[in-house]
Order: sequence, then C-alpha cells, then structure tokens
Amino acid sequence: MKKYDVIIIGAGPSGIVTGVTVKKYFPEKSVLMLTKEEKGLVPCGIPYIFNKLNSVEADAMGPKPLLDLGGEVIVDAVTDVNLKEKYVVGQSETRYGYDKLVFATGSIPIKATFIKGHDLENVFYVKKSYQYISELFEKLQQKKRIVIVGGGFIGAEVAEQLAAYPDKEITLIESESQCFSKAFSVKLSKIATEQLRKTRVNVLTASLVKEIAGSNGKVEKVILSNGKEIPAEAVILSVGYKPNTDLAVKVGLPLNVMGAIKVDSYERTSIKDVCAVGDCSQTIGFLTGRSDHIMLASTATAEARVLGYNLFGIRIRKHFKGTIAVFSTKINGLTMASAGINENTGKDAHVDFLTAEFTDVDRHPGTLPDASPLTVRLNFSPCDGAILGAEVWGGPSAAEIINTLSLAIQKYITVYELISFQIGTHPLLTGAPTKPVIIKAAEKAIMMLRKRED
Repeated sequence: MKKYDVIIIGAGPSGIVTGVTVKKYFPEKSVLMLTKEEKGLVPCGIPYIFNKLNSVEADAMGPKPLLDLGGEVIVDAVTDVNLKEKYVVGQSETRYGYDKLVFATGSIPIKATFIKGHDLENVFYVKKSYQYISELFEKLQQKKRIVIVGGGFIGAEVAEQLAAYPDKEITLIESESQCFSKAFSVKLSKIATEQLRKTRVNVLTASLVKEIAGSNGKVEKVILSNGKEIPAEAVILSVGYKPNTDLAVKVGLPLNVMGAIKVDSYERTSIKDVCAVGDCSQTIGFLTGRSDHIMLASTATAEARVLGYNLFGIRIRKHFKGTIAVFSTKINGLTMASAGINENTGKDAHVDFLTAEFTDVDRHPGTLPDASPLTVRLNFSPCDGAILGAEVWGGPSAAEIINTLSLAIQKYITVYELISFQIGTHPLLTGAPTKPVIIKAAEKAIMMLRKRED
C-alpha cells in the first residue's frame, strides 16, 4: 500500500485549490487526489452549457494545476475509509495510505421525493457531474417543452439559457412569490423575476407542483396544486443542494444540524488528521456565528486556501470569523449581486439594520454608448454604521463592486469610513469621480443616522 502525505477525496474547486495550495507551500509533500470522474465541471458555468457555451467540454475543469505542481490524480471513487489505520479504499479495492485526509466531496441535488412522479423517465437534476450533464445536454436537444421546478440561481439561469432556443417552450415554477428570494432582498428579487419574465421563459411564481404525471413511465405533464396542467417532455428539478456526506456518515464523522461535516476554523474535524472543505463541510454565519447553509465555489476556495496553508500546523491565521454569502448573476443583460444581510436573512437572524440606496450610471459621461444604470444598496447598523449587507445591480461592474463590499463587511468597515474610500476612475470603465455609487450611498446612510440622532 502506497502512502501519501495528503489524500484529497474529490476534484471540485475546493479539492483542487487545497491540493494546489499544499504543493505550493509544501512542495516536498506528496499529494494524491482521488476522483470519480476524469473530468469535472466549473459548477457555476453549468447553466451556460445549454446555450451560450453550447458544449459540455467548454465548461470542463480538471486537476491540471495540481498535476503541474507534481501532485497525483487517480480516477478511483473512494468507497471506504479506515480512520484508525489511516487508509482509504477505492472502488478498485486499492488501498491508499495517508498522513492527512481531506474530504472535498462537494454537494448533490436534493431529490424531490415529496413530488409524486419525481422518478419518471425524463425527470432530471442539475448534477455537478461531467458524464451526467453530457447525457442531459444531448437529451435536451430533442425536447421542446421543458418545465423547470425551482427559481433559484441554477433553475433561473438554466431556464434563461434554454429559452434562447426559439423552438423550445420553457416554463419555470417557483413556490415563493418571487425568484431568487433566498439570496436577494424583496426589491431585488422582484427586479430579477421581472428580468426573467422579459425573456421567453414562462415564469409561474407562488405556484406549487402537486404531481409530475405521465404514461409508460415517461413524463408528460406537470400538475400544479391549483389544478393547472403544463405539458412537458422533460422536467428539471432544481430545488436545492445538500452536502455530499454519505461517505462521512459511513465512517463516523460528526455532522452539524445542516448535515455538513463539523469542522473548526481551520477545516479540521474532531478526528485527528482528517479535514473537510467546501460544500460538504459546515459554514458558520459571519454575523450570527451559527451554522449556516452557504455552498458556493467562491466560499469553498477561500476555505481551501486556509486549509492548504495550515494543513501541517497553523502558519497563516484565518482572517475571517465566519462565512459571508456573496452571490451574483446576470439575467437578460442585468447584473445583480448581493452580500451579507438583507431583509429576508436579517429578519430570520433578528438583525436590526437600516438601508440606503443610490443610483447613477457606470460610465462618465453617461451619454457613452455602453453606459448602464448602476444601483448600490447598503444595509448598515443603526448603532455604529457598520456595513452588514449590500446589493448592487445594473451593468457588469456590479459583480466586482459586490466583492469590494464583501471585503468591507468582513473588515467591519462603517459608512463613515466609506466616505474617505479612495478610488480610481476612468470614463470608459467607471462612474464619475464626483458621484461614485458606493460613496454616495454611504453619504445617504450617514444622513439617515444623523436624523435618528436629532
């Protein structure tokens, strides 16, 4: 049995970044990555396979960065782990010994077993599997009437992409009153839903699926709770994801209330020399300090870098105490992004905050041909002005602006400090230096705080 310094189970973003970080920081360490498939997919790029990329291969992601640094990759799905003797067993029945073991098994779609007919032929999920998505891509080429259940990021983005084909009829069914309601505020959720409705997608909100019906084992229609029937040759269920922890449960790793592997601030489990990172591991809310349900590639890679640098002893202190949910998407040409608390998540966590908003254009002068409206919305503490959350929508720059505001949240920046935020501007790249949207939103926030003092 060959022994490695590090074995990583899984070849998604968190697994790859963990391995690459270890090899860069500890080049003398041997690193083995065990994976189910030779190729993986860029998770957030999966919806665009169905139109904009028009190819599964165009979204392929592999472990080449790890291989280039001298790491080893073997396609052999792990079926068991012996924590006492420190080895894993592959599907080939080969044993691989380890000093450090990292679970990077990701997440899997939630099966909609609560819907009658969920197991009919031509009912699909959006799995993070190269082989599965390849088969789905080919099958959907022949389908004209497609129903998507679930109006979150994946469901809405897949719907938009499929609806771009003029010969397809796409219906999106969302149980909430608006799409994206778990990530965006009420206002931005409404804006996002309207943008989706401006495409060829038939969007049905506040609608519940009662049954997926068919004959001879194949789907033919979707029946709503109000009795409405929607013809369907294929149904895509996009009702959420859960941590992929079957193997962890089998070998006895403790899980939290969200079903994720319990880890400390450095991604270490309670079992010596065993770590977990990415979607399969727990996240702690930045503001609440309690277990949260945040599964994003960006979050996973941040955790992976922390783990990689500190796998053989803490050398670089972790500089964030919890996870900030940072989202962005683009629907019908409109970029929308959010970070931290909004009125939906804030209410659930009993967080008191105020909101200030400012809108301008993302070029100067605004008469430039590619200028777009740009809105920044700041959610801030009424006590000290600390930024607790933010939303940005408009042109493409919104996606990077939200990253800046996410750092502001992480570093406890207040609206008072944003007033002296030093920026660089250019007519073709940014809004005017006289009215940058972040600073102007902060000014409005300060005026609101002053009125409360009076």
